[in-house]
Amino acid sequence: MTPVNTHATKEAKELLEYLYNTAGKKIITGQHTQTIPMEERTHIHNITGKYPKLLEFELLAYSPNVNYGDASEECLVEVEENKHTMDTALEWAKENNGIVSLCFHWFSPIGGRDKSFYARHTDFDPCQVLIEGTPERKAFFSDLDVIAEELRRFQEANIPVLWRPLHEAEGDWFWWGSKGPEVAKELYRLMYTYYVNEKKLNHLLWVWSAPAYNGYPGDEYVDVIGWDIYATPHTVTDYKTEYGILQSNTSKNKVMALTEVGVIPDIKLLEQSQIPWAFYMTWSKEFCLTEDHNYNSALIDMYQSDYAVTL
Repeated sequence: MTPVNTHATKEAKELLEYLYNTAGKKIITGQHTQTIPMEERTHIHNITGKYPKLLEFELLAYSPNVNYGDASEECLVEVEENKHTMDTALEWAKENNGIVSLCFHWFSPIGGRDKSFYARHTDFDPCQVLIEGTPERKAFFSDLDVIAEELRRFQEANIPVLWRPLHEAEGDWFWWGSKGPEVAKELYRLMYTYYVNEKKLNHLLWVWSAPAYNGYPGDEYVDVIGWDIYATPHTVTDYKTEYGILQSNTSKNKVMALTEVGVIPDIKLLEQSQIPWAFYMTWSKEFCLTEDHNYNSALIDMYQSDYAVTL
């Protein structure tokens, strides 16, 4: 239950202990939101009468290298909607006894067009970040400096954060995973060392979201292990099989979570199996706001269950 950062704040230590104590006894409800109105949170309350305990916010609009001149309308809308969400996150955290998670769809530090967090929209080579003196390495750390100051705002407010960078490194769709999970693992270690040792960001709990066997950064760098899973819509599952795979491919020493899902776990199955997921976090927009992936009845069952932790 001890954070990997030996200088972790009291609040970060308490949050990690809370996750460990919850897993297998209950599951924390979570929802991703990337706009100022947090319409997913409102929708859940309208359907269930309750709010999620965990909210994840997005940092994509804080990327220093958004190419506005060569971006699709979809990209521009997404960036515009996401602006100032850290203000929203801070305000929500101060007013509620909730858990903050942050993820970062990082527009490539050099070059790129449109949504350049996707590898297909940039020729940025993450391998070059691992070489001293390259422009890619300089740009990587320059971007980290910018994001560090946004993260610092939470430390100054004594708010712990589940920090979930470089997610889904098992795939090649994001630039940080484009050269394989082994490279992404090294990028994660670079970020961890820089943020902990140089930037003194001690309020972060470090979340690794990838099931790749050859990509796990190591127990000394990770507080929470997760997997982003998009099952067939309306699947009824407690994600037991996935839990076993994730544990086998990473570590048996860490608390685990469904860090992104399209389909929420079935709360009745979880009550019976008690698979020790600490929390789940549903993705935004149509994954929450419509019944395309989750029926309202499943949402009601989840939020009305004594096994679920809500706000």
